[in-house]
This record gives sequence, structure tokens and C-alpha cells, in this order.
Amino acid sequence: MRRASWLPFLLVAGLAAAADLDYESAARKIALVREERAAPGARIRLSLKEINAYAAVEALKAVPEGLSAPRVELGRGTATGHAWVDFAKVKQSKGEPPGFLLAWLLAGERPVQATARIVSGKGRATVHLEELRLAGVPAKGVVLDFLIQNFLLPYYPKAVLGQPFELQHRVERFDITPSGVTVYIAR
Repeated sequence: MRRASWLPFLLVAGLAAAADLDYESAARKIALVREERAAPGARIRLSLKEINAYAAVEALKAVPEGLSAPRVELGRGTATGHAWVDFAKVKQSKGEPPGFLLAWLLAGERPVQATARIVSGKGRATVHLEELRLAGVPAKGVVLDFLIQNFLLPYYPKAVLGQPFELQHRVERFDITPSGVTVYIAR
């Protein structure tokens, strides 16, 4: 019986070790691209597990307070990010405490889901935000603009939505499928 009491601990430890290995693998592949060490014409494949392990670590580094349980789902040419977000804590972590009304409206963790369709080719890409949901309710118009201006752009000031932009590091294009992303390096 004593042996069974260790089973949950071993299972959790095994899962954590696997996530660490997936993160390290993803980080190596991403560094290969960023540092332009990939051979011309190379194809670099990141599995969904690697992407989720990388996203979990890097998202929490970028947003250390007010964000939890980040994960990604992939489709054909789409990516959907999921997380629990406390927008008031996120705002405070940037050194910008929200006013009373904003704090009242934004405080508390809520599930957030963002889906984007991503098209790439010939060294360019376009990210089309298809849907943003807060606690299951679609964010549109002024609310969506507010969230982009106050929460996306402060953390990712170079983010471009709905317009083509140049890919960096000799990336020609990338293909997104439910099982992962393949990055194609230009010849």
C-alpha cells in the first residue's frame, strides 16, 4: 500500500520533467532560428507539446502577475491562446495601477481566449485576430480596442494585427497544423 502513495508524486514529477524537456527542446529550436544558425532551406518543427511548454514559461516571464495557466491550441493556419487573467493585476505589474472604476471592472481572474488566423509566405506574415473572448463573452469594438491598447501592446509593442509584416531571421514562412508548427528557412 505504501508504494501506491508515491504514485501521484511520481506521476507529477514525471510530467514536470517531460514539460522541462519540451521547453528545452523548443528553446533550442527557437534559438536556432533567432540566431540564424539554421541552414538555408531548413525546416524546423515545433510540436504542440513543445509550443505549450515554451508558452507556459515565456508567457509567465513576460507577465509575472495576473496571468495563469497559459496554453495554446492549434488548427490549420490558426492558433488559439487560453489563459486565466486578472487584468487589474496585469496593469499593476506594469507600474500602472488602474483607477477605481477600472480596478472594479477588471479585478478578478477570468478565462480569456484569443483566436488568430495566421497567413505567411515570401518572408511576410499577417495575423488576423478572429475572436477574443472574456469569460466566454466575445470582446468587440471599443472593448477589444481597449484590451489591445492597454494589455497587448504594452507587453508586445511590435505586435501587428491585420497588416502584413516582414518575418525576421531568414524565415520564409511557417505552417500551422493541429500537431505543431513548421518553420521554413529561406534558401
